[in-house]
Amino acid sequence: MTKNHLVLFIAILASFVAFLDGSVVGVALPQISEQLGGGLLTQQWVNNAYLITLGSLILAAGSLSDIFGRKKILTVGLLGFLVTSLLCAVAPTAEFLVIARGLQGIAGALLVPSSLALIISTHTGTAQAKAIGQWTAWTGMAFIIGPLVGGLLVDLFSWRLVFAINVLPIVAALIFVSRLNVEDEHAERKKVDITGIVLGALGLGGIVYALIEQGNFGFAHPAVWGTGLGGIVALIIFILHERHAEQPMLPLGLFKSQNFSVGNVATFFIYAALALQGFLLVIFLQQVAGFTATLAGLASLPVTIIMFFLSSRFGALSGKYGPRWFMAAGPVIAGLGTLYMSGVNMPANYWTELLPGILLFGLGLTVTVAPLTSAILGSIQSKQAGIGSAVNNAVARIAGLLAVAVIGLLIGTSVDLNGFRIGITVCAALLIIGGVTSAIGIRNGLVHESDR
Repeated sequence: MTKNHLVLFIAILASFVAFLDGSVVGVALPQISEQLGGGLLTQQWVNNAYLITLGSLILAAGSLSDIFGRKKILTVGLLGFLVTSLLCAVAPTAEFLVIARGLQGIAGALLVPSSLALIISTHTGTAQAKAIGQWTAWTGMAFIIGPLVGGLLVDLFSWRLVFAINVLPIVAALIFVSRLNVEDEHAERKKVDITGIVLGALGLGGIVYALIEQGNFGFAHPAVWGTGLGGIVALIIFILHERHAEQPMLPLGLFKSQNFSVGNVATFFIYAALALQGFLLVIFLQQVAGFTATLAGLASLPVTIIMFFLSSRFGALSGKYGPRWFMAAGPVIAGLGTLYMSGVNMPANYWTELLPGILLFGLGLTVTVAPLTSAILGSIQSKQAGIGSAVNNAVARIAGLLAVAVIGLLIGTSVDLNGFRIGITVCAALLIIGGVTSAIGIRNGLVHESDR
């Protein structure tokens, strides 16, 4: 196995467990609350504790990856994820599990930026774009197979195995990391921006908490608007601090890169649509169309298959021809596929009314994602890839949470046939806006603009 292949394998394993853990736990929540007690409150916090700590600290993790080296931070993240996964698996009480999940989110925050930054620092040109495509394909699988794997483990064995399955891939990743002989690229700064880390965590944490909890209490609840407003204020102070800090956690010069800035705007629209489409489709299929949970999970499997086989191909093509027109055409294709699904009627016919749109959506998404990541991270210095990846991940997560949070304002409290049609049309519009944004703003051949 060559060094580049080893790096890619490690990056995929590390990111896969973090993404898998975000998607696999949902199906285990009923059994968890049944055994440990606490009802709905336990279910919510077992899920949300992970999302809040991961979302809050992902910028800090990206910065630490650049300062101390990707290999070192990746190793710490893997060890942390291993220990916290085992703690989750043996949790004796609901309170213990919630705390372990929060700690697991901290470890998860260390994994994704550092693993992607490791690819950026060891691959160049077309090989880099192709590697990002392969990383995208495998990590994308985690979102789809998570509920299926989790369902089987819960039904056949125990919810505890949902967390214990992380052990083998993490141990494998740690073994391979120990054998990886690469020069760990560092940023020029060595001082950790503690103030920036605290402000960034408070800002992102407040916003993520508010977007998650509004589903339970509504935006008018003080705990929701208060933490959301506090998060926004903290982020404003964070930006002011970063402008004047001698060694900032988030160098604002990154945003001078046109592809970095425009790519993150496109990310916001595309990932808002991606999260919203997945949310609406699964609920509609189960609550309106009468699908079982397993069949609803399988409904989006074609998207994973398309991404698995074609992501690296489109990544390589993007590396050869530039990302602009892939990022422009892909979201529009995905948007047209999503719009096709708005024509569904009752009783729903999956094969004629949904599958063609799902296939078109999957193709468009596959055309988009690897070029999008390549355009954003290829436009900054490789030694800043950790924080660059973290920014992009934070934008994607907040976009998804925001889209799901506000859709109720348009469709009401239930996803009925009319609500599904409205929501899915909104998804299509968001995707097309993302494509138009890319067509206007993305430029081919703009590399390391932040060096200027």
